[in-house]
Amino acid sequence: MISQLFAVSFEASRPPRLAEFWSGLLGGKTADDPGDGVSVQPGEDPGFRIRFVPERAPKTGQNLMHFDLTSTSLADQQQTVARALELGARHIDIGQLPEEGHVVLADPEGNEFCVIEPGNKFLADCGFIGALACDGSQQVGYFWSAALGWPLVWDQDQETAIRSPHGGPKLTWGGPPLSPRTGPDRVRFDLAVPLPDDRPAEIDRLLALGATRLGTGDTTGRMLLADPDGNEFSLVTPR
Repeated sequence: MISQLFAVSFEASRPPRLAEFWSGLLGGKTADDPGDGVSVQPGEDPGFRIRFVPERAPKTGQNLMHFDLTSTSLADQQQTVARALELGARHIDIGQLPEEGHVVLADPEGNEFCVIEPGNKFLADCGFIGALACDGSQQVGYFWSAALGWPLVWDQDQETAIRSPHGGPKLTWGGPPLSPRTGPDRVRFDLAVPLPDDRPAEIDRLLALGATRLGTGDTTGRMLLADPDGNEFSLVTPR
């Protein structure tokens, strides 16, 4: 059985506070998660949870993944930005140009996200969470397409994107140059195998696709691996 994208996990110094911010912004509900974490299921179902788990180390650089939120109009974009700021976000500068229409913000713990301008054709048929934009190579886009069984919806100039056959946000990789790593990955994918007995075979399949094993698991049933670019991801046991 192919793994399912169970969650996108963010490390946080205060998981409940960060979950409160994102549930307020996305309109979702929070729930306790194994291992002192908190999860959010957005009101608009993206097909996966957003989890907030205790951090291993403080944030030291820009994340390699961030959410792109969509807008239906300039007024809608402004309202999303205003709501985010009211909830505790702040404006940040990551090198965006003045003529670019998207707004770059950071949540209360500095995790970057963008509020995209209306009329973006690439995200035209997506919901409020338009994409999870990732730093990564073309090879890693191919890896995740095979790992999740999601078709490629973009493959040009070493930029790739995949999307679930059921819809939801796109997962995108921007191609070279890749950003330098500044510490452990603070945002990562959590995959779940539908049937526990299929887990050993699924680990072997992911390794054959190009993953590497980083850990043997922990008390929460998490197995840590890395994709071909070295991005950490987990196999988890849903509860």
